[in-house]
Amino acid sequence: MYKDSELIIRTLKEQDLNQLWEFIFKEDNPEWKQWDAPYYPHASKSYDNFLKDSNQWVDQVDRWAIEYKGKLIGTVSYYWEHEPSLWLETGIVIYDASNRGQHIGRRALSLWISHLFNTLPLVRVGLTTWSGNEPMIKVAENLGMQMEARIRKVRLYNDYYYDSIRMGILREEWDKLNKFELE
Repeated sequence: MYKDSELIIRTLKEQDLNQLWEFIFKEDNPEWKQWDAPYYPHASKSYDNFLKDSNQWVDQVDRWAIEYKGKLIGTVSYYWEHEPSLWLETGIVIYDASNRGQHIGRRALSLWISHLFNTLPLVRVGLTTWSGNEPMIKVAENLGMQMEARIRKVRLYNDYYYDSIRMGILREEWDKLNKFELE
């Protein structure tokens, strides 16, 4: 667990499953999806079907909860772009729109990146988003990430082509900017 005042990132627990399902799969078109890769299809699923895959959520190393003021509000995650070379990409979703615009995402992602550098032998942490998600780009820039690639007009959303944006930060850059201790 990592903590920043009333903000905590931690592994997901069984007691989080109902809230996660409500955020992610209760509706076909949840509000948060317009920011998180809306060009990929999303579909609702029943709670019972969600529970069949609960092992993909509970106590995983690659997906943690964001808890703010005692409430689950989002998740941070990572995936391997290419594990043999330790190429890792990270992500964040704040599901509850009332918690956006308060720097919670920046703080949570900062804690998560610190955790990744503290626990994995990484040289770099990357983040891929799309040019339509300007708030995410600003969060990444505020954390010291640099634009590493812009793949032009590859994300079609609402009949408009957006760019794919790849950002990243090296361990030595992160270490100069940040220090968080595991609690």
